[in-house]
Amino acid sequence: MKPIVIGMVGAGRATELHMQALERVSKIPLKFKTIVARREEQLIPAKNLYGFEYASYNFEDLINDDEIDVIDICTPPYVHEDMVIRAMEAGKHVICEKPLSGFFGRENDVLPIGNNVSKAEMYNQLLQSLDKLQAVVEKSGRKFMYAENFVYAPAVVKAAEVIKAKKSRILYMKGEESLKGSSSPVAGEWSKTGGGTFIRTGSHPLSAVLWLKQQEAKARGIEIHIESVLGDMGRITPTLTEYEHRHIMARPQDVEDMGTVIITFSDGSKAVVIATDVCLGGSKNYVELYCNDATINCTITLNDLMETYFLDEDGLNDIYLSEMLPSKQGWNKPFIADEIIRGYTDEMQDFMECIYYDREPKSGFKLAYDTIKVTYAAYMSAEIGRKVNL
Repeated sequence: MKPIVIGMVGAGRATELHMQALERVSKIPLKFKTIVARREEQLIPAKNLYGFEYASYNFEDLINDDEIDVIDICTPPYVHEDMVIRAMEAGKHVICEKPLSGFFGRENDVLPIGNNVSKAEMYNQLLQSLDKLQAVVEKSGRKFMYAENFVYAPAVVKAAEVIKAKKSRILYMKGEESLKGSSSPVAGEWSKTGGGTFIRTGSHPLSAVLWLKQQEAKARGIEIHIESVLGDMGRITPTLTEYEHRHIMARPQDVEDMGTVIITFSDGSKAVVIATDVCLGGSKNYVELYCNDATINCTITLNDLMETYFLDEDGLNDIYLSEMLPSKQGWNKPFIADEIIRGYTDEMQDFMECIYYDREPKSGFKLAYDTIKVTYAAYMSAEIGRKVNL
């Protein structure tokens, strides 16, 4: 069995999550060839930790290596479009971390762009980028795999299984990902992230509700599309004093730190997606479905697989309990088998099988396209104060 040869670009948190999952892929041989990153203090430790044969600072080394089958893009969003295009034009399969693309500014834009460029202009520019990307993907004949782990989370997968078996009508959905901010130093800059908490964290539950609605459509043999988007975005943490701000990591410059989006589908059903950077106590991830014949609550984190109570943190320095947890004392709900519960393991298994057996991924270009389009429609809606029809 010839192994799938993997090239990785990026050496941060996304790479860590992808590699933990890739190391658990079964029945398909993999070879970790080359990892590329910009900073030596990240690159060399990542090469050694994950077992790559080579480390490089040059993306071209992945493009020009004929042995590499797939390039896993785990970089900041502002370089996604260029890397996806170059990789696919070079005949590589591509795994792309969310979001697919975004608006990150043009040469003559007034800075900071999140405050000075209209969201309508951003939306129009994004649509042009998406059309360009779609043409490249379709022409390449290679697999484009969108790294949206919520679609592979066991709870969401089980919900889809129930919906398809019962042919249920999903009448209303609610999804959320909230935490206390980001550890990334550039998370507050639109030019680096393409938006704030909604694109950074809200994209997960957003993709999940869009995907679940499509599972319903397939089961019932009908077509359901997104009809309209209504967004409300805010920036509250800059109003805090330094003392009031002491527990929250969010430092938005020209991005939102809270967002709520209402999606109306062509069958009249609706979904609400929430994302905030002001949630203490760990990350909050869930998707809820209210159907004509069922209610399904998918609690991804914090879930109840385990609870701990500690009076002190003695001996716990190397014990990971959960994301964004400020203290291990008191009651906590640890992440158990995090890479499985949040979907990363089945995500990479699916992607490797798609390459090996030449089939399409569960999370592909259409989901990536729809997610970012809805996100920017929501940004535009929040700015103009009314819903946007798609």
